Amino acid sequence: MPSPSDTDSLPPATPAATVVIFRTDPDGGPPLLCMVERSAKMAFAPGAAVFPGGRVDPDDYDLAERLAPELEREEGAARIAAIRETLEETGLSIGIIAGGAHPGSRERAEVRAALNDGVLFSELLEERGWSLDLARFTYWARWRPPGTIEKRVFDTRFYIADAGDAVLRGEADRTENTSLFWASAQEVLRRADAGEISVIFPTRRNLERLALFSDFEAARVHADSVPVRMVLTYVEERADGEYICLPDGHGYPVLEEPMSRALRG
Repeated sequence: MPSPSDTDSLPPATPAATVVIFRTDPDGGPPLLCMVERSAKMAFAPGAAVFPGGRVDPDDYDLAERLAPELEREEGAARIAAIRETLEETGLSIGIIAGGAHPGSRERAEVRAALNDGVLFSELLEERGWSLDLARFTYWARWRPPGTIEKRVFDTRFYIADAGDAVLRGEADRTENTSLFWASAQEVLRRADAGEISVIFPTRRNLERLALFSDFEAARVHADSVPVRMVLTYVEERADGEYICLPDGHGYPVLEEPMSRALRG
């Protein structure tokens, strides 16, 4: 199998993007994060609580070439996919600007329905006169498992974005996801440990990292201080069994979990 730092021998992976949306806790606690619970019928991470996101579409690449020529093509497309997928899955318009403001609830609902009907995001942006604020997203991480660990291999770019103290009334799409909730990283981990929800290995490692910070700005400064390199998970044989691991140096406080306990996609 590939070594933890070997990217040349990796099989193809599906490009994907996800965004961790921060919101200020009105009660003064740690920042709240947007989570969606996936349908148990989904092939990837069925029933798990995850951050909004999904695969990068061909239209996202076309948009990136037009709207963000200053960015590397894969990077621009991933940021656009994160915006589009978040709107599709939650109804939230993070990174979308409509006439200098955020789109209203009716507009969001109409565009969300059109996206779910297969209308291209590029067509809807042009029709509505919307623009995208790609700089609002801070690059947080990039994960992909070797094909020897997972059947479905995604090359996923993680971003963080701040919604401040806005009251966001997102709603799950009821197709890919069955519910949406806001909770601190610490609370999501507590609920997972109590068996109330399930989280897959990458989500758990990112929640542990996110739990280190008391607000978005602290997380952003940290992200800017840790160069993003591809996190290649690997399996290690030990006397007490197999462990799924990730290399040090990516900013994560926990680097391993027994395969017998780890929930994977």
